[in-house]
Amino acid sequence: MTSRIPRDSRLRLVRPRPLAAAPRAMNQRRSRRPAPRPPEGTPAPAELARMARSGLAGAARVAHWADAALRPGRDGASPDGKGTLSEATAELAAEDLGLTPAQVRADWDTARLAGLVEVHGDTARPGWRLRAWDRDDSAVLRGWVALFDAWSLAHPEPREYEPSAVAEVVSAMPQVLSFLQLSAGPVPVAQLLDLLGQRVTELRTERCEIPYGPQPEPVQQPPAAADTPLDALLDWALHALASVGALTYGDAQATLTPLGSWAVWVKLEQICVAAQSPAGNIEQSAEDMLRGCSQLRPNAARAEYRAWLAARTVGSAVGQLIDAARGEDALLRGLAFEALRVVGAPAEPDVRSAVDEATLRPYALLWLAEHDGIDPEDAHEVLTREEATWMWVDTAAAVADHGEAPLLVRHLESAIQPTVPMLLDEVRAVGHPRTVQVLVALAAAHPDPALAKAVRRAAFQVHTGGS
Repeated sequence: MTSRIPRDSRLRLVRPRPLAAAPRAMNQRRSRRPAPRPPEGTPAPAELARMARSGLAGAARVAHWADAALRPGRDGASPDGKGTLSEATAELAAEDLGLTPAQVRADWDTARLAGLVEVHGDTARPGWRLRAWDRDDSAVLRGWVALFDAWSLAHPEPREYEPSAVAEVVSAMPQVLSFLQLSAGPVPVAQLLDLLGQRVTELRTERCEIPYGPQPEPVQQPPAAADTPLDALLDWALHALASVGALTYGDAQATLTPLGSWAVWVKLEQICVAAQSPAGNIEQSAEDMLRGCSQLRPNAARAEYRAWLAARTVGSAVGQLIDAARGEDALLRGLAFEALRVVGAPAEPDVRSAVDEATLRPYALLWLAEHDGIDPEDAHEVLTREEATWMWVDTAAAVADHGEAPLLVRHLESAIQPTVPMLLDEVRAVGHPRTVQVLVALAAAHPDPALAKAVRRAAFQVHTGGS
């Protein structure tokens, strides 16, 4: 008895999709959590990005000039390994841009702090944010927040200030900024000074530096943190924050700019996320945390990753995620690299080392491509055909273990081979340890008898070593 349903004997695949499509589809089950809304009166993201672009225009201009004229890392753009410009380079940029060498160096330093220029070892190169500068508002805002986080580096303290006193003020300024943000208007500097003094006292108390009981006669020593006047340090901090565009400072009062107010709100939200993760995985191991995130939608999972990362040092967190990716569960491997995307640049050395491990290589190459500014939809082009096929099998293994049969069938759409016979030939050749299980699961799930039969035959041949 034969079927009357016409079949395409060529067993063609449908139009391929990016490799990331299938694994991302696996966590589309739970409803999306509502994103927290910024305070009333906060400008729209597009307007905030316009403000950030305006404030960072000089830095972007120098970074674009270096990218076009020098290709940073070559021709002496950063000869000392620290990202500073050589004298000749600064003078050349000043001549081309109509600036002074000092202005060029200042803009270059700002570009580094904002991620428009990245220093890797003894070379400097354009950051991914520079590539996305004109088209991606979120990249611009992230760059400005990075500069905001580095305000004390953007405007270094005077040398005569005691370093420990400066460190105390830098540690205390988040509370001052939070007060400014809640005040939503000008605040007298005297009031900020009182708040700063209280917070510095708390910091010293936490370190048990306030003496109790009778004390011996003090010995003459160099100036200590307690001897440095807080009003001078507050004046420096407010000027530094004003220099990055976070606030305005004058007439004995300070006011957060819209960008500054938004950035402080973002930081407060991050603290809340770190204090209590949305799904309660903050105290779990990397493997258990990733397993707990496997049923979350992408945005909710990223919030969980941020909470888990905030509770750990970067080095420890990255190491745990890489170890989890080395395991046998292909789903955790993909999720581990999604979490590493949240880590960003600090994870680059470990991810680059993972390129040498066959199991992690395709994931690491995709991560590095996206980190270097390649569009995620195009990042799969950095993989060889063999690497792409290996990752297709690995993703199929994750779907087979944790997904549903229709999703495994749809996973065929992400293969780069134009026909099923070509896919099966290359899957057999790539030598993934889960090849047999993946092919058996696909044959059982696919509704086309002819295709299922071909896949079962391929599974048998892999299992027996035949051809």
